[in-house]
Amino acid sequence: MAIVTPLAGAGAAQAAAPSAAGAESAPDRSQVIVIGHRGSAGHRPEHTQGSYELGVALGADWIEPDLVPTKDHVLVARHENEISGTTDVSLRPEFAARRTTKVIDGRNVTGWFTEDFTLAELKTLRAVERLPSIRQRNTVYNGYYQVLTFQEVIDLAKRLSRQYGRQVGVFPETKHPTYFRSIGLPLEEPMIETVKRNGLDRQKGAVVVQSFEPSSLKRVAKELRVPLWQALGTTGQPYDLTAAGDPTTYADMMKPEGLAKIAEYAQWIGPDKSSVLPLNADGSWGTPTTLVSDTHKAGLKIGVYTFRSENQYLPLQLRRGQVPTDHGDALAEYRAHLDQGVDAFVTDYPDAAVLARAERGKPGKHVQPQQFDNGLPEEGQA
Repeated sequence: MAIVTPLAGAGAAQAAAPSAAGAESAPDRSQVIVIGHRGSAGHRPEHTQGSYELGVALGADWIEPDLVPTKDHVLVARHENEISGTTDVSLRPEFAARRTTKVIDGRNVTGWFTEDFTLAELKTLRAVERLPSIRQRNTVYNGYYQVLTFQEVIDLAKRLSRQYGRQVGVFPETKHPTYFRSIGLPLEEPMIETVKRNGLDRQKGAVVVQSFEPSSLKRVAKELRVPLWQALGTTGQPYDLTAAGDPTTYADMMKPEGLAKIAEYAQWIGPDKSSVLPLNADGSWGTPTTLVSDTHKAGLKIGVYTFRSENQYLPLQLRRGQVPTDHGDALAEYRAHLDQGVDAFVTDYPDAAVLARAERGKPGKHVQPQQFDNGLPEEGQA
């Protein structure tokens, strides 16, 4: 087990946090968007009804379903198409023969894959906690929830919008779109059809589409008016560019000239949080980059991923105690990124993000993000 260096107290951690402005002089940040990463993945098994419901109850503005297809070409919400870590498929003898190895985005992956199951077969499986050694408490919900379709996530967002009197956005990601197109199960067409069928094809509607692959977003841009979010990795390049022989890397895309190109088809970028506040070799915070200001100069917004409260995911200055899975001073990390000027958080713990946002907002006032119109159509309305 890795040793986590303790710090004397929260005050020291906050003093060490990079900041663009003092708390007293910082601008109102009440419209920063809180995105429930796969729902509320710190509290419930990800991409489940329970995770999404709790994420919204804790204040998330958007919920995120990663989209992969079934054999009969229905989009479902799973972190990856390989599902041995997120369902109980490995315990099902009737599916033992479907374990196989495939090449996904140039890597050998062994397990069970959504594209080898019909929706009816996937519905017999039950979700499990993907990180049981880190989030052991979530394992109590193993076996309780089914795999959800994209349509079911939209229906859930509609219901939760009515329940809480505010619009809940849906933030789908196309996963491995080049791979799925190559095997005859493209993601974009059924996603586009579902968005249109639900009456959500609006610039200020309730859907924002994300992908790490620019070609996927450009396909969507031709058919939908919804905002698009270019996700960015920390190393390497998007797989569609690899497949096309294009040498452009994620680092290139985050340079001013790369951001200008993204602005031709997208409205957001979504980098790892370390692209805004880098870490030194010892895990401590380094010098902030200019990515936030460069992004805004390009006319884009920036949402950063993924915020988690466990020590092992926090900068050295914010860790508490010597247990990697214990929680550290996560609020200080949100504050630091708010002070850098980010426009959204992607988080496993929406409650912590909402609390930090409230500190930087107008006292006693909750402001609904302006990206969306009010309300959602009822089920069945176009």
